[in-house]
Amino acid sequence: MNELVVDRRDDGVVLLTLNRPDRRNSMTDGMTEQWRQTMAALHEDRGVRCVVVTGAGSAFCSGGDLSWLAERGAEGVPELRDRMLAFYRTWLAVADLEVPTIAAVNGAAVGAGLCLALACDLVYAAEEAKLLAPFTSLGLHPGMAATYLLPRVAGVGVAREMLLTGRTMLGAEAATAGLVTRAFPRESLMTEVLEIASRTAANAPIATRLTKVALAGGGHADLDAALRWESLAQPVTMTSHDMIEGLSAQRERRVPRFGNS
Repeated sequence: MNELVVDRRDDGVVLLTLNRPDRRNSMTDGMTEQWRQTMAALHEDRGVRCVVVTGAGSAFCSGGDLSWLAERGAEGVPELRDRMLAFYRTWLAVADLEVPTIAAVNGAAVGAGLCLALACDLVYAAEEAKLLAPFTSLGLHPGMAATYLLPRVAGVGVAREMLLTGRTMLGAEAATAGLVTRAFPRESLMTEVLEIASRTAANAPIATRLTKVALAGGGHADLDAALRWESLAQPVTMTSHDMIEGLSAQRERRVPRFGNS
C-alpha cells in the first residue's frame, strides 16, 4: 500500500495525502521513509510552486505510530534520542521547503500530526476537526517541536492549556484562537484549500520564496532588521524577469505568466 500519495497538478501545486486511513494516518516507519524521499525530491523540483498536505479518510493524522513502544526495554535513552530526533527532522522537513506549504486538516490532528500541520505556512481546518496534543496523558513529554510550534503559532497561553491539560480544540475555535489560519465546513475544505493553493502558486516564484524566508520564525526581530532585509531582497526581484512580466501583465490587464525561477 502506498502510504503517501503524491499528486502533482498542472498549476504547480503538489498535493500530499497521508494514506493510512485504517490507522487514522499514523506516521508508520514506511510512511516516514516515503515522506523523507518525497521532501528530498520536492526540494530539488523547480516546478513546484505550492505544497498541500492532507489526510485520507476521516483523519488528518493521529500522530506517531507508538506500537513499537511496547518494546521500550530494548533501547536506552541515547538510542531513543537518536531515533526520535531523526523522526522529528524527517517530518518537519516540510518547513524547509522554499515554496509555500499548506495543511488541510480534514479531521483529527493529534500530537505529532498536529505539529506537522503547524509546521506548514498556512493551516486550514474543517470546522469540526479535533486538534489536540495529549502527550502528558500518555506519560510522554511533548515531542515533534510541540513546545516550539504551539507557542509560536498561538501563544504561550494556548500552548500551556493544550500541552498541560490535553484540551481538545475544534477547528472553528482553533481559528478564533489563532492556532489555525481559517476554518471551513468539512465538505468544502479541500475545494477552498486547493483554490488558495492555486492562487499562491500563480504568484511570482522569486518574490514568494524570498517573502517566505522573511517571515520564517515569525518575522524579523526588529524594524531595522526588516529594512535591511527588504532593501536587499526587493532589489533582487527588481532585476528579475518576474517583475517585468508582472508589470507588463498589469499594464496589459491580463494574468501574469511567471516561469519557474
